[in-house]
Amino acid sequence: MIFKKYFHDIVIGIDAIFANKLKSMLTALGIIFGVAAVISMMAIGNGAEQEILEQIKMVGVNNIIITPTSVSVDTEAGSNDDSDDKVGGKKFSKGLSLLDAQAIREILPTVDKMSSVVSFNYSAVIDGKSKPVVLEGVDPEYFSLFNINLQEGEVFDHTQDKNAQPVCVIGDNIKSTFFKQESPVGKYIKCGQIWLKIIGVAERRDFTASASDEMGISSSDNKIFVPVQTVLLRFKNRSLVRADEVEKANSKGSGGNIIIIGGVQSNSSDNLDTDKDINQLSKIIVQVKETEQLSSTATFIKRMLYRRHAELYDFEVTIPELLLKQQQRTKNIFNIVLGAIAGISLIVGGIGIMNIMLASVLERIQEIGVRQAIGASRKDIIAQFLSESIMISISGGLIGILLGMALSKIITAVFDIKTIISVFSIFIAFGVSALVGIVFGYMPAKQAAEKDPVESLRH
Repeated sequence: MIFKKYFHDIVIGIDAIFANKLKSMLTALGIIFGVAAVISMMAIGNGAEQEILEQIKMVGVNNIIITPTSVSVDTEAGSNDDSDDKVGGKKFSKGLSLLDAQAIREILPTVDKMSSVVSFNYSAVIDGKSKPVVLEGVDPEYFSLFNINLQEGEVFDHTQDKNAQPVCVIGDNIKSTFFKQESPVGKYIKCGQIWLKIIGVAERRDFTASASDEMGISSSDNKIFVPVQTVLLRFKNRSLVRADEVEKANSKGSGGNIIIIGGVQSNSSDNLDTDKDINQLSKIIVQVKETEQLSSTATFIKRMLYRRHAELYDFEVTIPELLLKQQQRTKNIFNIVLGAIAGISLIVGGIGIMNIMLASVLERIQEIGVRQAIGASRKDIIAQFLSESIMISISGGLIGILLGMALSKIITAVFDIKTIISVFSIFIAFGVSALVGIVFGYMPAKQAAEKDPVESLRH
């Protein structure tokens, strides 16, 4: 009903826009770029949030990562401590081992799942074709810990792990290299000197550049997963020290700072030429039952391993989810800043509309006087000028939406930044552009309506 009442005033306003196309287009530029900025910035924010969610899914929920590190220890000469954790009066740690994993599983009631991991670089060979791969010994729970699904076949079980059977699950890249279109399940692949039976193929896992091994995230595409006992018994067990290595170490003598690298001690004067990593495991992944138990469980694990490792911090306990949450918080702050900049662009565009409309009122004083003289009320004048500003804002908003969507695609293509355009962001941008037209168009419309018709006709 109201639209019908003021339909003629709206038509006059639209005619004025088309009569001054260039001025109207320049007036709308602020809204166009403001809306485009809102759309593209929110698309970047949505893409960043999606990346965080994908990383959390890849890193596993409630996971704790334990990895070995290198430490340096100074000891006092003449120590009389003859405990098993000291060699010649010097602290000695056996490194990260299966016994540590077993102790964590047995002692901590908060543990839901866990997996030991031992990694080596090998070459996989089939029919004379060779490819460098990562051989990773894991427990059967590893796949559920990191949400790794299989595209075909099955995961090895605890019986196969306990018996150290030569079975494996291969990554997607290995399947593509050696088997092309045929199914590899049931076939054999040679890794080192051992033939492994393929029982499953992992799904391809693309991960973002920001994901890192520090968070426990790594691609499974170029890996061969085998039971951890299979690696230790059939391939290599770093915790086993050969007699010739002991004799060589003893012949070097002692003195200076003792450097513990991966649980192995050596003299700094030896130039580290006899250093050898004897950590039986490359890492241990522990998943707790509840998120609230993450920090307390990690603290307990750190204290327990500190005692088990002769009071040496030759390990690191990391909570990837907390790192991801911190990363998400940083990106949220970044998105707020981007949103604020985009919002300022819209406000500047609105101020531009108000300035142009105020100037338009001054230019069209005589037109306003004529309309008032033939019976137009103040509401009619307000409707005319308000419809102009709203139409400019809405048309600018529509163009801005298209430009924002195009910018989002360009950002993804050129800068390789993931963007996701949501309906909500389009709705918000369009709604704000219409609101800007109303808010910043009302003052010029009100000023036009308050003009005295006699003074306007004399102008």
